[in-house]
Amino acid sequence: MDNPDNKGQHHTDHYHSTLEQWINDQKAANSFIDVLGKLWYDKDIELIFLRRQLLDRGANSILHKHSYAENIIMKKLTIQDSLLIAQGMLELDIAPARIDIGRLNREWVEEKDHVGHDVKAFLKNKLAHIISVAPRSTKTKDVILYGFGRVGRLLARELIHGAGKGSQLRLRAIVTRGNSDEEIRKRASLLRKDSVHGVFTGIALENVDDSTLFINGQTVHMISASNPEEVNYETYGIKNALLIDNTGIVRDRASLSRHLKAQGVDMVLLTAPGKGDIPNIVYGVNQETCIIGPDGEKIFSAASCTTNAVVPVLDVIHRELGIVKGHIETVHSYTNDQNLLDNYHKKSRRGRSAPLNMVITETGAASAAVKAIPSLKGKLTANAVRVPTPNVSLAILMLEIERETSMEEVNEIMRNASLKGRLIEQIRYSTSNELVSSDCIGDSCACIYDSPATLVSGDKKNIVLYAWYDNEYGYACQVVRLAKHISEVKSYRYY
Repeated sequence: MDNPDNKGQHHTDHYHSTLEQWINDQKAANSFIDVLGKLWYDKDIELIFLRRQLLDRGANSILHKHSYAENIIMKKLTIQDSLLIAQGMLELDIAPARIDIGRLNREWVEEKDHVGHDVKAFLKNKLAHIISVAPRSTKTKDVILYGFGRVGRLLARELIHGAGKGSQLRLRAIVTRGNSDEEIRKRASLLRKDSVHGVFTGIALENVDDSTLFINGQTVHMISASNPEEVNYETYGIKNALLIDNTGIVRDRASLSRHLKAQGVDMVLLTAPGKGDIPNIVYGVNQETCIIGPDGEKIFSAASCTTNAVVPVLDVIHRELGIVKGHIETVHSYTNDQNLLDNYHKKSRRGRSAPLNMVITETGAASAAVKAIPSLKGKLTANAVRVPTPNVSLAILMLEIERETSMEEVNEIMRNASLKGRLIEQIRYSTSNELVSSDCIGDSCACIYDSPATLVSGDKKNIVLYAWYDNEYGYACQVVRLAKHISEVKSYRYY
């Protein structure tokens, strides 16, 4: 018979060994955070991990990202390897860049034996195109937020967190309909604390004497205006700015052009689907159609949150399998446009209480998708159901495809798209059987592809795909990506 004392000793030894390993991982993660900050603030190098943000994240969050990576790339990635790679970067003359250390970690695991475990030689090979070269862009761009609602406040958070040394986008002003002392205090409070997205990680202080907010070392002017053309932004030291209109009030070229009459504004980005001939851009899919420059377009649309979620998936499936026709149904969280309690609303059904009802309503996702992928014209329909959740939505894509496929092939196509190519910032691949909407809050990708939910019909030519999306934060990140593109301030990338 086994000796009970030996069994007990075995369990005790195992307990201590696993705890010791965890403590070592925690120490390495905290050392990694220190190197992460040095790369960001001293060298303008931002590290991400399989498109997940690392700045302002704690040790446990960073360790979780390393652990979950094994589900997606089928390889174990350690924090010790990430620390080694990051330390190696500090010693090299790397141009300002955004680098996915998750990808580098994976490649290090695969190739370190071939380079004799020499991390510098490995990095010099992988990052040769961005070592000892001039920055991709030396421009900076002043940014004005016109409106300060849910999307506006998330844009402010993202712009501030991504400011670094102020070498790309710089939030300089926020325009609202009023800026009394009380209004400024309330707006600052709403920026600091959010019921869905939590507490702002930093310092945001109001100064009512000069109508400014002091946010993580940056002074942001609070400006009151009733009409777009009445503000002279140059009096605040703001020139050639990108104005992001997130009010949702106007969407046509004539109305948005009024912003360009204001002194200090040279470009407008709308956070809603644009009407008429305004370019509707889903970053990752059709941003290269933007005509940028002195003689280029001055008004752009970042389309809608739903369009940004479904178009990357449609783009991948259409390229790989061909779409004959399809329907998109969005299960969308309620928005500020709906009523808290039953009351008059100019649109059908939206007058009924948002927290108490599922509400069928329209969506422009199908027509907007066609603007991004013209070859889908006439092939898509779409509708929406607003549901009693405050954030995170779900797009269900029912598609007839041109050739036979399988669930395994569809999922592999989407997994590859999330790891390689031009849509890796837009598509997150999930393997979790337990994923629910609240799990997706704060995800920076345009959509989270739910692989266990994928369905393929018996004839193998009809598929049903599920894509979650944080319709507030994920969309705000897409807007910032597009803002960097049209402002021509993007750094180098290694994804």
